[in-house]
Amino acid sequence: MPPCPSTPILTERRVRDVLFVVGEASGDLHAGKVVEALHASWDADAVPASQRARLRGVGGQHMARAGVEIIEPVEHLAVMGFVEVLQHVPKHWALLRRLKREMASGQVGLVVLLDYPGFNLKVAAAAKAAGIPVLYYITPQVWAWGADRLPRIAQVVSKAACILPFEETLLRQHGVDATFVGHPLLDRAQHLPSREEACAQLGLDPARPVLAVFPGSRRAEIARHLTPFVEAAQQVQAQRPEVQVVVGVAPTVSIDQAQCPFPLVSGQGFVVQRAATAGLLKSGTNTLEAAVAGLPHVIGYMTNPLTYRIARRVVKIPHIGLVNVVAGREVSKEFVQQDFVPARVASALLPLLDVQSAARRTALEGLSVVRGALGAPGASARVAGMMRSMLEHHT
Repeated sequence: MPPCPSTPILTERRVRDVLFVVGEASGDLHAGKVVEALHASWDADAVPASQRARLRGVGGQHMARAGVEIIEPVEHLAVMGFVEVLQHVPKHWALLRRLKREMASGQVGLVVLLDYPGFNLKVAAAAKAAGIPVLYYITPQVWAWGADRLPRIAQVVSKAACILPFEETLLRQHGVDATFVGHPLLDRAQHLPSREEACAQLGLDPARPVLAVFPGSRRAEIARHLTPFVEAAQQVQAQRPEVQVVVGVAPTVSIDQAQCPFPLVSGQGFVVQRAATAGLLKSGTNTLEAAVAGLPHVIGYMTNPLTYRIARRVVKIPHIGLVNVVAGREVSKEFVQQDFVPARVASALLPLLDVQSAARRTALEGLSVVRGALGAPGASARVAGMMRSMLEHHT
């Protein structure tokens, strides 16, 4: 007797979606690398297309190129600072409602969150309520501020992939299933050019010192940092006219050449850092990039005055630069808010531009320790492996 038409002859395993949520350009970059590693893993194991999860989410060009269907551009979310975030609250709530509808559909088998904790912990809670496992990559910096989030993270995050060495221990102490996967910038730094090669790419004279200036990766950072950073570089040149200055520009922003008398180089951060003798950097991940590149540097940072006053009350660590946080001491001098005086910054930079100075040797030794603490290359592949394991256990 032929089977009833309503009775399936063959039932295939149901493969559900992976929903990514990132909040800014760096998250988009790191998520894109994870997706590339995920596809490579599937290819290596000859996983058929029918058994591969559909990848969707909030992201940008890197994720899109890697094969993620973008349901909301990351540019609509990127914002920083306590005061600045308030202006974007309605937009965030609207997106959260949309993501809750996605998760309620029954089509999502895994939620992958990157950084952006103010919003992403709400997404994690919604996923938990919907019975969907959550992988949090680049976890909230609870070691700096917001330690009261730790119980919440333990409640709503299934697994955490940490990129700083001390985060795994801290999170595990508070009940989070955390794994240190190494820092993803190491994946991008496996084949760095020599100083001579980098100078040749940028048209710089390798026989003369080079000062690299990195004012930030957001429009608000450029607005606050560019002029004082340029003034500090000009004061360096006033004392050492042979110094070449080049400005590293993040691909997420643009700088008006009329506001900057120095050459602008977009999207080649490691090349600029390898060419440079010393750097003036905005605090953040680029200080860790400088550690990997072996670039002694000074850190500067300015923000909205109210945001800064709030931050001083809630931030519980003595340093703002990530390179100093990882080292547990001041490897690179910091000039924050009103302490950023161009003349003082220039005085701190000048010894680093002297290849024979004791200050430069000490800085290089500290940066080498930091680089060693960041783990080994392969973070993206490790996170992709965690994703596959979670998908297989939940599907």
